[in-house]
Amino acid sequence: MYLKKISLVNYKNFEAEAFEFNTKINCFVGYNGVGKTNVLDAIYHLAFTKGYFNSIASQNIQHEKEFFVVEGLFNLDEREELINCSFKKGQKKVVKRNGKDYEKLSEHIGLIPVVIISPNDTNLISEGSDVRRKFMDSVIAQSDKNYLQDLISYNKVLSQRNALLKYFASNHTFDALNIDVYNKQLIDFGDRIYKKRKSFAEDFAPILERRHKHISSEGENVSFKYKSQLEKTDFEELLKKSLEKDRVLQYTSVGIQRDDLLYSIEEYPIKKFGSQGQQKTYLIALKLAEFDFIQMQSKKTPILLLDDIFDKLDENRVSKIVDLVNDDNFGQIFITDTHAERTENVIKKTNQPYKMFELN
Repeated sequence: MYLKKISLVNYKNFEAEAFEFNTKINCFVGYNGVGKTNVLDAIYHLAFTKGYFNSIASQNIQHEKEFFVVEGLFNLDEREELINCSFKKGQKKVVKRNGKDYEKLSEHIGLIPVVIISPNDTNLISEGSDVRRKFMDSVIAQSDKNYLQDLISYNKVLSQRNALLKYFASNHTFDALNIDVYNKQLIDFGDRIYKKRKSFAEDFAPILERRHKHISSEGENVSFKYKSQLEKTDFEELLKKSLEKDRVLQYTSVGIQRDDLLYSIEEYPIKKFGSQGQQKTYLIALKLAEFDFIQMQSKKTPILLLDDIFDKLDENRVSKIVDLVNDDNFGQIFITDTHAERTENVIKKTNQPYKMFELN
């Protein structure tokens, strides 16, 4: 699977631009602010129907313009797929596959698997549990349509239950039967999501450990664990016990929306005890493990986007990543960097076909 070409209209800093790509390695070079990362974000947009760096559609439109269009021609299993993603202010986002609109954007997820490694990934360690849940959900959803639908349904019911709790509080009333209707739906969707997340973590952890050993010269032991309230207590019991608290808070305080991922190095939380270098290595291993997991589950080779990694990593870690490019398991790769000569020197060592794009 690979991206043959892409065109951008009013997308971020691009008024009208088109690129044709090499099937293996493509490098975007130039000074900061010229739009290198925006090209990677446009590719991500075609895979996920939203940007990686800014998911708010209106903020991806070029200043003083009314709309944007991103279109990409992909080769998937020897057939061509034309994906078009557009948004106009005041209207709904439209995603088309070969000229036909999707009724639900979620139907598109998984068609084009993409993995991105970016300096922004530090938020997977530094930010709250919602960021780590989104990562986990994104990885599972790329190869499991039912999981994505369960997740959408769960969040919809959760929102309805929270609205009902607020209604009860503002109107000084309560209806146990109404709450019970939402509880049953939450339990149904939540239990399935919990089981799939638990299974994912069990399968993912050894993949992460292998990747980390490969790129880490220190050879520390790392771990990846899934944390959920449902591990120790049945979901139905959790909802019963928390009902009075939920009525006071006016929102649902228990459930899989509180799940988290625990990252450790030598059995210590990496957020508190990991050095900057250790955290970077862990994150790269995490993203490469994501690549491996999606490839195994979907039987497709994801497109790999490497944003600004040469500027943010030391030479040893960069050389480890470049070594991976020579692995036949990797397909098409996109790289951004501020130094054309540095990038080309590194890429030449791979003996792989490549194409350079210098942005001004």
